[in-house]
Amino acid sequence: MRGKPGTNEKPKDFKKALKNLISYLKPYLTPLIIAIIFALVGSIFSIIGPDKIKEITNLIVSGLASSIALDKIKSIALFLIIIYSIGFVCSYLENFIMATITNRFSKKLRGEISEKINRLPLKYFDKTPYGDILSRVTNDVDTLSQTVNQSISTLVSSITLLIGSIFMMFHTNWILALTAIFSSLFGFFFMAIVLAKSQKYFETFQEEIGNLNGQVEETYTGHNIVKVYNGEEMEISEFDKINSKMFDSAMKAHFFSGLMSPFMSFIGNFSYVCVCVVGSALALNGTITFGVIIAFIIYARLFTQPLSQIAQVATNLQSAGAASERVFAFLQEEEMPDEANLVKHLDKSKVNGNIEFKHVKFGYDKDKTIIKDFSMQAKSGSKIAIVGPTGAGKTTLVNLLMKFYPIDDGDILIDGVSIKDLTRENIHDLFIMVLQDTWLFEGTIKENIVYNQENVAFERVKEVAKLVGLNHVIKSLSKGYDTILSDNESLSAGEKQLLTIARGMLKDAPFLILDEATSSVDTRTEELVQEAMDKLAEGRTSFIIAHRLSTIKNADLILVLNEGNVVEQGTHEELLKKNGFYANLYNSQFESINE
Repeated sequence: MRGKPGTNEKPKDFKKALKNLISYLKPYLTPLIIAIIFALVGSIFSIIGPDKIKEITNLIVSGLASSIALDKIKSIALFLIIIYSIGFVCSYLENFIMATITNRFSKKLRGEISEKINRLPLKYFDKTPYGDILSRVTNDVDTLSQTVNQSISTLVSSITLLIGSIFMMFHTNWILALTAIFSSLFGFFFMAIVLAKSQKYFETFQEEIGNLNGQVEETYTGHNIVKVYNGEEMEISEFDKINSKMFDSAMKAHFFSGLMSPFMSFIGNFSYVCVCVVGSALALNGTITFGVIIAFIIYARLFTQPLSQIAQVATNLQSAGAASERVFAFLQEEEMPDEANLVKHLDKSKVNGNIEFKHVKFGYDKDKTIIKDFSMQAKSGSKIAIVGPTGAGKTTLVNLLMKFYPIDDGDILIDGVSIKDLTRENIHDLFIMVLQDTWLFEGTIKENIVYNQENVAFERVKEVAKLVGLNHVIKSLSKGYDTILSDNESLSAGEKQLLTIARGMLKDAPFLILDEATSSVDTRTEELVQEAMDKLAEGRTSFIIAHRLSTIKNADLILVLNEGNVVEQGTHEELLKKNGFYANLYNSQFESINE
């Protein structure tokens, strides 16, 4: 399904997204504080170092005229080795703690997204490209975790270095301190302008990643169709269009953010020059010593370095803000109603199999009703066929019966119990569904048949495979039931359908839904699938949605839908005798076959 990119996006709120990110980090507050303390200690020791280097320089310069105090220099050097070693250990511990926190944070976030997917209503997936959802789970979460890992401790240490170096500069010499600060001051204004300008491009970039993933996922899922219809140029054009938007936003975002590093490097070098010029003048006047100039050159570096780091952190936070908007917008999507208060439960082993639709009304949009006033009774063990033109509401009835969508008005009863009083899990447990699109996962044949069923004996698996006529096919595969489905060991469309029927037979539920289950197979295979479905339908109340009317001749009741209403109902023979809507549908198919 190709949805409109971004149609599900909520209004952007950068500050709110960052607040959500901070709230998600609260459980890790203690290790975060410890990591911040280590970052602070490491930064403080870095600030202390230049002052000691100044002492060594002064001792060497003064010793050139007489004798160098080597013992004092050794003690200062030993002190520097100790504090820089402690700083190294603190830095390592801080990085280790932050890496642990971010990995746990991203794991938790992915887990919550996975749980959120299971709580979202079907309508969300109907309007959202799958690739966009995947992008939120992968790219956006990775962006967030990397930002948390790299930015928080860096921001703390940078601010500490900035404040500490300013304090030490004024403590050493106020004239050189003002020289270093004023030579770097307009870097702050430049950084603020760049941040304000580039934020919108980071947001657009994250959105276009999701759109690109959606387009790629759809194109390669239907790669054969694209080839058959020679749609390569159209899909490439669509890809190029999205890729160009992504390129444009990325270029602008990275252009502005990329200005920060070289500009701050220029500011740092300019600051060095100013400090050297002013410091030389002060040294010639005898106001300061040569060691003070050396110390200030290091302080100027310590002062401009955190500016560059803060600029980089700000860039990362922009990407994180855009990513967090998408992640938390997804986590805040409207969920299916909570059913914790529903206590009624139907045991599938005791269900009689009666279903009743009572004046059901429904529309996907409030202003457009699809099912207008639908009533019907299905008795236990009966076979109900639902036919009609495309858009008549056939699949919609199944969606309502399975509680994928809530009905607008009326009610649906299972053995006299309203589905409004039953949980979705309980309802799903009562039904077997065989759809037009067969869903298989990469695993063994046995695992695909047993899917989500517990304590199933292997003999039972072989028994249902034999019942649907699949056992001989499985035996012909390289490893039989242990064959892993892949490109090398693939099944035909009919064999895949038989496998899904075997899966349903193993579930052994009282109700069966067949939604266009034979529409994707050839006539010969259709006969095999039909036989398997007949076996599956034995003793079950069945709902069969079919376009091929020849497959539902033996139905106990045929409901003919048109524009959301039941226009005719009866058996196949009764409806043909009426020579009405159903007869026209049936005869048109028969004529097309003869032609």
